[in-house]
Amino acid sequence: MARLNYRHLEYFWHVAREGGVTAASRVVHVGQPAISAQIRKLERALGEELFDRTGRTMVLTEVGRVVYGYADEIFSTGRDLTDAVDRLPGRAPPRLTVGVVDSIPKLMAHRLVMPALEKFEHLRLELTSGLPDGLFAALAVHDLDLVLSDSPLPTTVDVRAYNHFLGECQVVLMGAPELASQYRDGLPECLGNGPILMPGLHSNLRRHLLRWYRDRGLEPRVVAEIDDGAVLKVFGQRGLGMFAVPVAVETDVARQYDVERITVLEGVREEYYAISVERRIRNPAVAAITEAARKGLFFEDTDQLDAPDS
Repeated sequence: MARLNYRHLEYFWHVAREGGVTAASRVVHVGQPAISAQIRKLERALGEELFDRTGRTMVLTEVGRVVYGYADEIFSTGRDLTDAVDRLPGRAPPRLTVGVVDSIPKLMAHRLVMPALEKFEHLRLELTSGLPDGLFAALAVHDLDLVLSDSPLPTTVDVRAYNHFLGECQVVLMGAPELASQYRDGLPECLGNGPILMPGLHSNLRRHLLRWYRDRGLEPRVVAEIDDGAVLKVFGQRGLGMFAVPVAVETDVARQYDVERITVLEGVREEYYAISVERRIRNPAVAAITEAARKGLFFEDTDQLDAPDS
């Protein structure tokens, strides 16, 4: 008999457990044709049919039931093995790899991932930022556990992943004190003449801002388009233009960059998503991030939003 390929056996095990290739595909995040091909290779290696196939129905043969029993024991033992190793003294801390779409403010990214670090004292966090396509590609091959994004996974992206909505918040326009005092009067008409720092082309916030201006018959005077949110805020700190900020991090931005609120951009709201290959989140560190965001991060202070701009 050919040497047993445990990857093929694992796919068979998932199909038998889930009751079909379609359900197993959702669990292992592999396409149905690939799973079917791997099972056929396992059957050739064993020299036996493992399923009776009638249309889309797959029922274990007598040999299939025997193989499933052994497979169940093998993978149960495997889980026990990894759990035992994880408990060994001196074992490296658990790791969480997170990709952050570069249009998300760094302060927001910090707010989002902190609950995982607070809950798991020895967690090793690996965080990277970049353009969405590159991050989604890394997620697809399991180089990332999670992608934090300001928009859901596009339907055009060929990645089997799931959107977990975290929340949304209002957006405010901020600027250096001198610029803020100059453009607070005569809102919103005066903003048509005011300099603005625009997020890059990949930013969802950019599209919201352009629509906000268009709906009010205004033409923004864009002085710079900047992909990196931290660089954009430094330009704003130097008085080169106004910029938009989610209200959830407004206080931090004001303190760090010495800028002030100019106005609330009515109708502009930023959404945030955790994108994972898990339909139902099982990773406890990822769960800590999603639960904390939904419970409190995006609850807005109504008094703060309604406060006068002066």
